[in-house]
Amino acid sequence: MDIGLYQSAASLASLERWQDAVAQNITSSQVSGYRKRTVEFSTQSGGEWHLDPSVSTTGDTTQTAVFPKTTAGINFQAGEPQPTGRDLDVAIEGKGFFEVEQADGTKAYSRDGAFTVRSDRTLVDSSGAEVMSTSGSAITLLPNGAKVVINRDGTVMQGNSTVARIGVQDFTDPRQLTPVAGGLFVPGKDQEAVPVEKPMLLQGYSEASNVTPMREMVDMVLISRSYDANQRLIKSADEQMQKTLDALG
Repeated sequence: MDIGLYQSAASLASLERWQDAVAQNITSSQVSGYRKRTVEFSTQSGGEWHLDPSVSTTGDTTQTAVFPKTTAGINFQAGEPQPTGRDLDVAIEGKGFFEVEQADGTKAYSRDGAFTVRSDRTLVDSSGAEVMSTSGSAITLLPNGAKVVINRDGTVMQGNSTVARIGVQDFTDPRQLTPVAGGLFVPGKDQEAVPVEKPMLLQGYSEASNVTPMREMVDMVLISRSYDANQRLIKSADEQMQKTLDALG
């Protein structure tokens, strides 16, 4: 059995997973608040195999077969706040997530503060989920149409009236959050959101994704070259096996 053949095949599978992450990062690089998907590489043992004693120079005929292992993750480093001039665009400085309620009643969390107003004056995010206040209820603007001012602490004002305060939540370990559609994250069953006591919000700004497109393009080139190299190794091993079979008749 040619262990190298299986190692190269496993490498191709790992490279495909990395390629999927890079492709998603490139596609979503312009999405407000998007968090870069990462893939970390390590090795794992695939058992032991035995060398031909006649070719061993140390007397040890046992060798460990090592295979690549990938671990998917998310980079939660903050993106750059970019001015938009829209009163309902809000960016978080520092840690934390906006809390929203989805159509099915479940809570989700996002860094995307590109908010809009629904026909019933409810504040919603870009996916249509309702933005939650610190009291855990949806934020509904006043019918007078007064200009909306969002203070640094998340307090929403219309004229001299306080409407609500935007809730900003955080988690002990954000890496345990699960990404879902719409740039949202949902916590695991053992995770609890913790209110950020002194949030810092910027009205009229939108947080850019933390993806660097040029870096992703470089990674895509590296993936392509590594993929080609492993394909050549597989082809070479296959040809060598065929020659052996032909020689044995």
